[in-house]
Amino acid sequence: MSAAVAIRNPVLPGSHPDPSVLRVGPDYYLATSTFEWYPGVRVHHSTNLVNWRPLGGILDSVSLLDLAGRPDSAGVWAPNLSYADGLFHLVYSNVSTYEGGFTDCPNYVVTAPSVKGPWSQPVLLHSRGFDASLFHDGPESWLLNMVHDWRPGHGGSAGLEATPYDRATRALTGDPVRVRLPPTAGWIEGPNLYRRNGWYYLLTADGGSGYQHQVTVSRSRALAGPYERNPHGPLITARDHPELPLQKAGHGSLVETTSGQWYLAYLVARPHGTHGPCIAGRETSLAAVRWMPDDWPRVDTGLPALEVPAPELPASPATSSEGDSGADGFDQPDLGPDWSTLRRPPASDWLSLTERPSHLRIRGGRSPRSLDEPSLVARRVTAARCSFEATMDYRPRAFQHLAGITAYYNTRNWYYLYLTADDAGQPVLRLASSDQGFLVVGAVTEAGPDGSTPIRLGLDFDGPRLRFRCDTGAGWRPFGPALDATVLSDEHAEDIDADGQIRSLGFTGAFVGLWVWDLTGACHHADFHEATYSVGS
Repeated sequence: MSAAVAIRNPVLPGSHPDPSVLRVGPDYYLATSTFEWYPGVRVHHSTNLVNWRPLGGILDSVSLLDLAGRPDSAGVWAPNLSYADGLFHLVYSNVSTYEGGFTDCPNYVVTAPSVKGPWSQPVLLHSRGFDASLFHDGPESWLLNMVHDWRPGHGGSAGLEATPYDRATRALTGDPVRVRLPPTAGWIEGPNLYRRNGWYYLLTADGGSGYQHQVTVSRSRALAGPYERNPHGPLITARDHPELPLQKAGHGSLVETTSGQWYLAYLVARPHGTHGPCIAGRETSLAAVRWMPDDWPRVDTGLPALEVPAPELPASPATSSEGDSGADGFDQPDLGPDWSTLRRPPASDWLSLTERPSHLRIRGGRSPRSLDEPSLVARRVTAARCSFEATMDYRPRAFQHLAGITAYYNTRNWYYLYLTADDAGQPVLRLASSDQGFLVVGAVTEAGPDGSTPIRLGLDFDGPRLRFRCDTGAGWRPFGPALDATVLSDEHAEDIDADGQIRSLGFTGAFVGLWVWDLTGACHHADFHEATYSVGS
């Protein structure tokens, strides 16, 4: 049986929200939202629900996912991974806007014989609402989704609907049927449907995506309802327990193990302070589920926990997990699964791992406010205390040339330690920041290397504080003042006006990475070597 005593949450630290959990034989998969980052829809694999290995992402090309022009925290929302007829089925949205009461969210489906692909070309299903999922019931399948209502005074949601789906043609085959929800359902999203003992169980996310978030269960004898709400209350929530280390518990999906045990995958966040800012974003946790004598599912205590019992599964060797410390010498022909790129996939027109052996060459991209063609390679921040550093070889020729490392949230919120050239063409180190779009270039300026030697750049998160450092050949030394790391939190990024209209969402969590600008458009490159991410105690 499993050698692990407990599952330690979050099992996927850092930005891994909206988990869709799936078992195929002895293998378990978790698919999570990726928003404006490539590859779209990250997938992790496990054989025991304890150790999770990143496989990378499914949507790794523009033909599968076009993120050009997508605003911050748009793009891929709430993917759904399922399996039927020997094929993996992935349903995902590619949100292009969410401002002013509108949400444009085309939903697509792709299939593959293996979770590693090859994946079919996407088929557009509809754009009626987000958080779509497939429910397979024998030979029949249904697409469920929240129905978005743009009309003022309607609250943004018109409930849930289900539409027949033909697996052979990958097409919707009938009109949508409105799902009859409990009278007190209110705003719900993230629907997942299951069938057990003659009941249809509807798992939903309620209370928004913040500190009132929860997972609820309703059931019915008919797929379209009417549904009754679980009398035992939410399956899991932290809304009335601000003292818990795991908050925002919600948006879940269920899986049954090979030994007949059930688990809930759901999102959480780890704030700094009571209901404070969440720099690591929304993460994935697991909870054990018991079926009660009255055929309702229950999580003991109904609260998110740092440790839960591991399932009774065959032991498996430990594998690397998301968030582990490690160095990348860029010795492989492709980026490793921990790396992501912003709004465009890795391609030879701006990125190479072969032009210079053991180096990642990044050609400079557009400005930080551009929603098209940035040159940023980054990985998720997974702990309150962590460090990132890299060696860089760069020869700037003008003030429009910048390359360095960044602590990044979105186009409006970031910090950047970079090498550039002054007006005389001499290399200099600078530190810039953007706080809700307000740009500041720090007063500290240091002479950079003359081009004959590389430079080492680093940063350190210590809870709500962030410090940069550099090594130009004489050892590490701090660069610039201590900075407010909460600028890189979900809460700080969110911008909603007094009338409740959304201007910007904060869904992604913080990243650290390698960033190169060329504001001349000539794609002047920088080379990086030995990038290291480490998690502190």
